[in-house]
Amino acid sequence: MSAWTPASWKSKPACQMAEWEDKALATKVLDKLGKLPPLVQASECEKLKQRLAEAGRGERFIIQGGDCAERFIDCEADRLETQLKLILQMGVIVEHVTGKPTVRICRIAGQYGKPRSKPTEVVDGKEVMSFKGDNINGFEIKDRKWDPERLLQGYFHSTATLNFLRSYVSSAEPADCTNIDINALRASKDYAEIATDVRAIRAKDWVFEDSGKDVMDFFTAHEAMQLDLEEALTRKVGDKYYNLSAHLVWIGDRTRQVNGAHLEYFRGISNPIGVKVGPSMKNDELKELLQILNPTKEEGRIMIITRYGAGKVEAMLTEHIKAVKECGIPVTWQCDAVHGNGIVAESNKYKTRRVEDCVQEILECMAVHKKCGSILGGIHLEVTGQKTVTECLGGCEGMTEAMLTKNYETYCDPRFNYSQSIEAAFTVAGEMLHERAAKRARK
Repeated sequence: MSAWTPASWKSKPACQMAEWEDKALATKVLDKLGKLPPLVQASECEKLKQRLAEAGRGERFIIQGGDCAERFIDCEADRLETQLKLILQMGVIVEHVTGKPTVRICRIAGQYGKPRSKPTEVVDGKEVMSFKGDNINGFEIKDRKWDPERLLQGYFHSTATLNFLRSYVSSAEPADCTNIDINALRASKDYAEIATDVRAIRAKDWVFEDSGKDVMDFFTAHEAMQLDLEEALTRKVGDKYYNLSAHLVWIGDRTRQVNGAHLEYFRGISNPIGVKVGPSMKNDELKELLQILNPTKEEGRIMIITRYGAGKVEAMLTEHIKAVKECGIPVTWQCDAVHGNGIVAESNKYKTRRVEDCVQEILECMAVHKKCGSILGGIHLEVTGQKTVTECLGGCEGMTEAMLTKNYETYCDPRFNYSQSIEAAFTVAGEMLHERAAKRARK
């Protein structure tokens, strides 16, 4: 294999990248980005790698979530605080119910890009560039030109986001992540048990110091799709290279070609990395991909993020687990429970998901890992801490198609709102507890 550099991806075919019309401007922007300070530290990336290794061994559980694609307009203190609180609260729920420490990873401070099926789309009879996220172009038709200067806006919005979140966590009170609102869950058949758990969570003496049980700890992540941007934010630390725009970056299901530019870039960075694995992934392809990305078999280096869809898990995941075992490379398994469960509402054509389908995929993943003797290390959801958002169907609050129009905010994929996210956390934690009890009973 040829020598790697942060720019060696340019020798390979690339998918899903915006092409800049003004090459000189793009060069100027990327040069500037290459000189700006990193957003995270290499030591933090290594810390997350250790946590992912622990999750892969079943010692922790990963809660990863956030927006499908962040918006610049949402870079506001209240929204950012609400988003982080939700992920922290989901982690607290799982930790309290199961007794297992969690790892909180947010799709935040850099998740401004989005893959699209085609570079253009037709809107009101006019062909325009597809919306690829705020760091590429704007959602409004007049802003659809792919603009490299937006990459700088993305960097500074990410910087502001991360600066606020770090300062918030450093001064937060325990009640910020234990004051869980379950008023919208009163219709749940498990409400009494949930209410008991919430009271216990509020009364518990949580650890807020630097320790393995620091429930305020969080990490950032995004899909590394626009490789010229990712290259510009790659830094050499010692004898290793890290993408220091986030603690973890992942390869999407549409950009994971074995001979492609994205895999070439990812093989050389030392961050923990995620790989989306869907129905189109062949067993031999998965083995080859893992060998390229983790030839030294480093634990915590690779997180496989499966995304199949409810009802499809057993046939597909079973074979993928078998392939991973055969190649002998350690991975941490995570269930992306949303991207395989997208639907279009029949009555109004809104893009949506059913909460029940997403939760069902998680439960199916748990069952298959149990059967195969492997470990589900975590879950990956698209969520918002906003309580009034109406984008996903179902949940015990009974979101209907007619209700979707009330507050449908997303520019891309639909997200669970606050109560749907909290409900999902309790459901998954409850199933984990039952699995643990059953395992003990068999001993």
